[in-house]
Amino acid sequence: MGVFSRMSDIINSNLNAMLDSAEDPEKMVRLIIQEMEDTLIEVRSASAKVIADRKSIERRCARLASDAASWEEKACLAISKGRDDLARAALQEKRLIEEELSAVTGELDSADDHIKQLGEEVAQLQAKLDDAKAKQKALLMRSEAMQSRMAVKRQVYRSNLDEAFTRFEKFERRMDNMEGELAAMDMGRDGQGLAAEIDALREDDWLNAELERLKSGMTPQSSTPDSADENSKPQ
Repeated sequence: MGVFSRMSDIINSNLNAMLDSAEDPEKMVRLIIQEMEDTLIEVRSASAKVIADRKSIERRCARLASDAASWEEKACLAISKGRDDLARAALQEKRLIEEELSAVTGELDSADDHIKQLGEEVAQLQAKLDDAKAKQKALLMRSEAMQSRMAVKRQVYRSNLDEAFTRFEKFERRMDNMEGELAAMDMGRDGQGLAAEIDALREDDWLNAELERLKSGMTPQSSTPDSADENSKPQ
């Protein structure tokens, strides 16, 4: 379905209002331009036919004017020969031709008016078409500008993300270095730590045994001088 229904719709159209109310202005302006170009072709084709018809009418007028002049000459000849009857007949033919010439001249005037009207419509349609193409160019420039701005924003956003990831990677690397330093400080100390734990267990067992001994009232199993003398006597 076309955007316009007749020639007057195009000439009287408000392109700004049509594009402002369109959901897709770029698509709408393409449709408008296409229909205007098609209509312009049709109008020019009609104009060419009218111009061709006018040329045919103009030739017919010239032929009728020539015929009328010829019958007038014949009437004059008949009069010069004293044949008024023939002169009357010739003048009658001339009158019929002049009546036809008058009608054909009216057709020629109508063709001229039609051609003039078509020329004005073509000019108006061409102006509308030029306006539509200018608006299409403006829309394309706006679209390209917006796409360019969006591309710049995406690039900036991407740069910000890359910078954030870079900072995060540096932080991770810093943590890795700190963990590596801690691991390096504990290197070679695993065996010593294990031995110290085992010695601590032994010390704990000895302390527990001594504690139990003291609790039970036992005395240490050590030699005294008296016992030694007693043991040294002969049996």
